[in-house]
Amino acid sequence: MVSESEERDRLPFEPRQKKKKTPKKAPTATPATTEKPNKSRSDAQLKGAVPEVVSKRMIRRMALFCGIPTVLGIGSFIVSYFIVSKDWFDLPTVAVLLISMAFFGLGVVGLSYGIFSASWEEERVGSWLGFAEFKTNFGRTVAAWRSQRQEAKGD
Repeated sequence: MVSESEERDRLPFEPRQKKKKTPKKAPTATPATTEKPNKSRSDAQLKGAVPEVVSKRMIRRMALFCGIPTVLGIGSFIVSYFIVSKDWFDLPTVAVLLISMAFFGLGVVGLSYGIFSASWEEERVGSWLGFAEFKTNFGRTVAAWRSQRQEAKGD
C-alpha cells in the first residue's frame, strides 16, 4: 500500500506502482481482421504520458527562458558588428565570443529551467518565475534518479 506522503508527492502522470520486468515473448501472428482498440486520453495518462496542459506549459516556459537569451546572443553579433563597422571603439573579438557564448549558454540552461519551473500538476499553474516549482520538480527528479540507481545496484 502506498503511504499518504508518497501519494501526495506522486504526479498525476506517474505510474501508481513499480512495474516488474517481464521476459519478452516472441511475437505471435494475429489475424488481419483483428481491430486495434482506440486508446482514450485516460489510457494515455495511466501509462505515464504527460498531460497536454502540462506539456504546453513547459513549452511556453522553455520558449521564454531559452528564447530571450538566444535572441540576445544573436543580437550581440549584430551590435558588435555595428560597433566595429562604425569605428565607435575597438572591440576585441574575444569579448564578442565570450558575450555570445554566455547568452547561448543561458539559452541552454533556460531549456532545462523551463521544464523544471513549470508546474507538473494539471490543475495548478504555478508562479511566474517558478522557483518553488523548480525546487519541487528537481527534487522529484533527483529522487527518481537515486531510486533507479539503487534498483540497478540491487539487480
